[in-house]
Formats: sequence, structure tokens, C-alpha cells
Amino acid sequence: MMFASYEARDGDRALKATRPKIRLTTAHFTINRGDSFSPRYEDVELPVIIVQSEYTGDNSAQIALESLGAVDLGCLPDYGLDLNADADYLVSIEEDPSLYCAFTAQALPALTRQGFEVEIDPAYPYRFLEQQVSWYSTLDAEGDQLGWFSVELGVEIGGKRVNLVPVLLGLLEQSGELASLRAMARGTERTIAVPVEGHGYIRVEPERLKRLFDVLVELHDSGDTHKGRLSIAENDAHALQRLELDFGGDLTVSISGRDADHTWGQGFFTTPEAIDPASLPVKATLRPYQCEGVAWLAHLGKHGVGGILADDMGLGKTLQTVTHLAREHTSNPLVPPSLIVCPTSLVGNWQREFARFAPQLRVRLHHGRNRHLGAEWLDGADVIITSYPILLRDAELLNPLEFNVLVLDEAQAIKNARGSIGAAVRELKALQRLCLSGTPIENHLGELWSLFDFLSPGLLGSEPDFRARYRTQVSQSLADRSRLDALHHKVAPYILRRTKESVAPELPPKIKAVVPVELIGKQRELYEGIRCSAHEDVRRAIREKGFGGSTLQVLDALMKLRQVCCDPRLVHMEAARFVRESAKHTRLLELLEVHLSCKRRVLVFSQFTSMLALIEKSLQERDIDTLLLTGQTENRQQRVDDFERGKADVFLISLKAGGTGLNLTSADTVIHYDPWWNPAAQDQATDRAYRIGQKRSVLVQELIVVGSVEERMRALQAQKRELARAVLEGEAAAEPLLSERVVEELFAPLAT
Repeated sequence: MMFASYEARDGDRALKATRPKIRLTTAHFTINRGDSFSPRYEDVELPVIIVQSEYTGDNSAQIALESLGAVDLGCLPDYGLDLNADADYLVSIEEDPSLYCAFTAQALPALTRQGFEVEIDPAYPYRFLEQQVSWYSTLDAEGDQLGWFSVELGVEIGGKRVNLVPVLLGLLEQSGELASLRAMARGTERTIAVPVEGHGYIRVEPERLKRLFDVLVELHDSGDTHKGRLSIAENDAHALQRLELDFGGDLTVSISGRDADHTWGQGFFTTPEAIDPASLPVKATLRPYQCEGVAWLAHLGKHGVGGILADDMGLGKTLQTVTHLAREHTSNPLVPPSLIVCPTSLVGNWQREFARFAPQLRVRLHHGRNRHLGAEWLDGADVIITSYPILLRDAELLNPLEFNVLVLDEAQAIKNARGSIGAAVRELKALQRLCLSGTPIENHLGELWSLFDFLSPGLLGSEPDFRARYRTQVSQSLADRSRLDALHHKVAPYILRRTKESVAPELPPKIKAVVPVELIGKQRELYEGIRCSAHEDVRRAIREKGFGGSTLQVLDALMKLRQVCCDPRLVHMEAARFVRESAKHTRLLELLEVHLSCKRRVLVFSQFTSMLALIEKSLQERDIDTLLLTGQTENRQQRVDDFERGKADVFLISLKAGGTGLNLTSADTVIHYDPWWNPAAQDQATDRAYRIGQKRSVLVQELIVVGSVEERMRALQAQKRELARAVLEGEAAAEPLLSERVVEELFAPLAT
């Protein structure tokens, strides 16, 4: 092992003869870890500097050493040191090997250039190893634990491998609760010295160290440690492949104890192989980003894993999926059929898309009252389309079958981990599982866990583990980037998300505007009366049952306030019987009059179907042609076609009916009558008009009662968007979510 030596140049010899000699060594100290009232002494060995000078009054060494950060021992009367050795300076008052090694690396050449003779004690440990090192990682399959691997992660020095896992795990034990590693993972600003037993220290650059600790924290969280060993499940082995790519060829990952052709993930993190658009077996010209999406789906299938296609609404998730299935069944007609499960309202849409883009595929509907007539419904099928309700009813028929690709459209349908739909789809067998959802996280991280429990059971651990490791910590503070970063890195390879801004710059602009509405007169008095009474009831409920046990009562009270903001006629209370004025209703009619006079075509969304009925009645009284779509509408496609053909210029749509499966690009104005708790659902509604095919700019207006619960809800919407972006796209997020303090803000008086 060779360390760099530092000697003065010939031109410095005369200067060197007049300069003090500097010696770098270590010395034992007794440090008081307590205070003067409760002393707690501890013996430590610290790096020190001895200055040997024959000339009195020569302060050149003092100037040089202090400029490099050394600390004069004579200036530390309160440090609690009991000096047991002849020394002049401490290298640093911080007990940090990285600082010690950095001082050595910086000080030796600097002092030599200034003409000092520098001597280093042969036993002095704080020096960086100068020779080149390479990183390695090995996974050894544990014979008695199927699907588990023991991990080595370390460096190779002079042909000998040194496993650093015990050293890094030692840092965990010293810091407690992973605090040290998480602090490092959040970002380091300087080179860190990592101890290598028998060799000294190696130099690790900040960005590389951050990625190393990101992965180590992730593996430690989901793995098992015992006496310096780390064992991980097969699902977590992909993290080391990510690290291999991050190190840019300076790290090799190998696996032993399995067949050489075992494809647990080798190559999975490489870029998907590009696809020639001309070779696609569909009657459509795919955009470049759509071709990339098809290549990504094929890449997942090649490696036997599932994923979430999470593109923005309107970017063609259906077309990309149809193309992927067309490639699968055209290239190999002998594979079993693929199954698409979707909301009832979208069954017909999927059938039309296959007929339009891939008519060569044999598509069967398993839907309707006559779906069981005859057994030929499956014979020769390439693709079977069914709905979530039918899947629940026919689980015994579908469960024994094996499918090629299993696709869940609007996969947020299984966001409830304990729901019956989620349980049903998990029982289905398929070679590849896919989720289509522009909103994989609508409200909280538990929804993401539910999707991955379908796609790749075990990847995110058990639900209790996931709650403790991610969901609870993130809900307490989105500002803690360590948990969000770890989760983002874990799920990112399995999620493809593109926004309209990033892949469809040709789309005309989307203009967003808040239309403020002031409550006046009796409507304002009604709002304040209900608010005061409800706020008192909510506070009492929280005192008696706690915040968690009062959720339903809180939501019910907030619902009444939202209804007052929309129209007092929605509130079924005695106090609201004689209040007929509605500032928001009046403002909407004014807006519609202006938009229609300008030949604009308008979508109006509301969560309350009763509100839509009131609006419809008002428009009919003004002889304005209107279409209505709610969850009770039987032939929704007919209503959509009527609007697109120009039968009416105002389309009233409920949240339940309008969140999925509508293409309304003939509209150029979207009005959200009331804000929704779920910002993702509100964005989906907007994207009924703002999607590929739109030729005009789209105006999006939100009617918000100033100073009310509606205005405060918009702040919560922003936080939920932050949460989704942080996990799916790796963007920053800050501020906690719903809390008792937030509830107090929601029930605050109307702004004056």
C-alpha cells in the first residue's frame, strides 16, 4: 500500500532550513462529555500536530496551520480536554474521520509548498488511500430461504475484496433510527472518508455517496440484518442494479447460487429497445412518446414484471395498450388471451378502440346479461374485455384461467387495499400485469401500495411495514425528503409518467382562472350560522373521540358548508328553507351568457347532481340547449356524441360520470362549479377537453367563494398534488397533510 509522499522542491531548501518542523500524530485525551456539574469523562484518541521549532518568536507554523483549520490547544480551555501528550494543535475539534483525512490531503502539499518539513507518524491512520479502488456487489442466494439473498457491497483493493456492509451497518447502530445515513442520503457537501479495515480510508465523492446511502437505507428498511450481515428479498435486488448504473461502470453486480440464466432483473434498468413505428401492427400513426410507451411496456414484459402507465389524461394510454397487445398477439398467436378490466362505462370504448386500431385481433366482451350463454365466448379470443362489477360476480369462472397480459384500466379502482375488487384482481393469473391510471396517488400513499400489491406483491413490503416505513413518516412531514426519495427510487422503474407539457408542446395553451364569488345577505348569514354550530360540534367530537374517530363528522360538517357555497337549496335544514339567493349560481349564469355569446362551448362540472339539476332548470328557462350526464345516465356515449355533433353548447357533468372515458375536444371552456377534495379527479375532468386532438386554447375557470371552506380546500389540493409529484416524478414537496390544525382553518369565519 502506497501513500503519497510530500517533499520540498530544491528551490525551497533554504526556506525549509529556517522553518519549524511539523509532525502529525495522534494522542490520547480525556474529554468531559457532560458538564461541570455532572462530568462524564471518556478516553479518546485524536489526531494532533506537534510543532518543533528552534527559533523563538517564529509564528509561521501557527499562521499556516490555523489557515488550514487546525485548532490551537491553548485556545480550548472549555473543551474539557485533559492533555496527556505533548501536542500543540488539534486537527479539528469535530470528531469526524472525513475531516481528519481531508485535512491530511490538503495540509501536506500546502505546508510543503510553504517550505515546512512535514513528518507523519507511521501509525497515523487518517490518510486517504491513493491507489485506485473499484466497487463491487454480490448477491448470494440463501439456500434455506427461497427468494432471499445475502448482500456484499464493498471495494476491491489490489485484487482483494473488502466487504463494507459491516462498517456501514455499524454506522446504523451508532446513529440509531438510521439518522446518520438518512442525513447523508439527504445530501453531502464534501468528500467522505469511508474506513476500510486494514487499509485506512477511501475517498467517496458526495453524489456517489448519496446514491450509495439511498440504496443502503432502502435495503436496510426492507431487509434483515444480523451480526453485520444484510439479507434482502429478491424484489429488492433491483436496487443494486440501479446503483450499478449510477456508478457508471465503476461498480459491478453479480449473483451466485442461482442458474446463470436467472433473470431476476439483469438488464431491467437499461433503456428499452426502440421500436420502429412502421412495424407496429395497428392502424394508427403513434407519436414518438407513444412509441416509447409501447417499447417500455414490451421491456417490462420481457423481464417478467408489471408496471403502471401513468401518463396524463388524454395522452393515449388506451392506444399504447392496444398497440402493446397487438404486438403480443400478432407475434405469437399461441399465447393465452389478454384480459382488460375497466369501469362499466368504458367497456364499449375499449371495444371501439380495438375495432378502430387493431381489427385483426379477436376481441370478446364478457359483459351484459347474456355473457354466460355458451362456452364459445373464450374460444379463439385474443382479448377479453370485462368490467370490475362483472369480475366480482364471475370470479369462479375467471380465476382458473391464465391470461397473457392483465390490464386494469382506471386502476385507482383497487386503491382500497382491503376492498373486494382488489382482492378479486389479485386472484387472477397472468404473465404480465399492467395498471393504467393518470392518478395512481389520489389521496395518500396507501393507494400506491395497493396497486403494487397487485403488480408485484412484496415489492413494497407488507401493508403494516409500508405504513410504518413510508406512509406515516411522509404524512407527518412532506419536507423530509429521505423517505420520499427512497420511495421514488423504489417505484420509479415500474412507473411511466409523462405530462402534456413535456410530450405534447403542440397543444394549445390551457388558461386557468379563479372566479371569486362573494356571499352576501341571507346566504352569508346561513353560512356563518351553520359554520359556528358545526365547528362547535366538531371540536366536541374531537375531544371525545380523538381526531381519527371524528373524521366522518368532520366531513359531514364540511359538506354542509360546501353546499351552502353552491346553493342553499342543497342544504336540507330548516334554517335553509327560506334562503333562495345563490351568489355562485347567479355568477355561473352570467359567465355562461358571456361564453355562449362568444360562440364558446362549455363543460360544467359539479360533485352534486342535485346542483346540476338546478342549473339545468335555470338554463331551460332561458331556452339554452343543455345536455346532462350523471352516474344515472344510461347511454352516456350517446350524450357525448350529441355534444360533439353540436346538439348543445353546454354540457353539465357530474364528478362520478365525467372523471373517465370521455373525449370532448369540441369544448373549449371548462367550469368547475365547486372544488373537489381530490385534485387528481378535478384535473381528469378538465382533461376531458384538454387532450390530444384539441385545436383551440382551453379556458378553465373555478368558481370559489372568497374566504370560505372552498378557498381553504384549494390549499389542501395543492398539498395532494405535491405528494403525487414527489413520489411519481421525484419533485420536491413540503408541508404536512390533513391535521387538527388544518380542520381549524377550514372552519374559520368568512373573510371580511
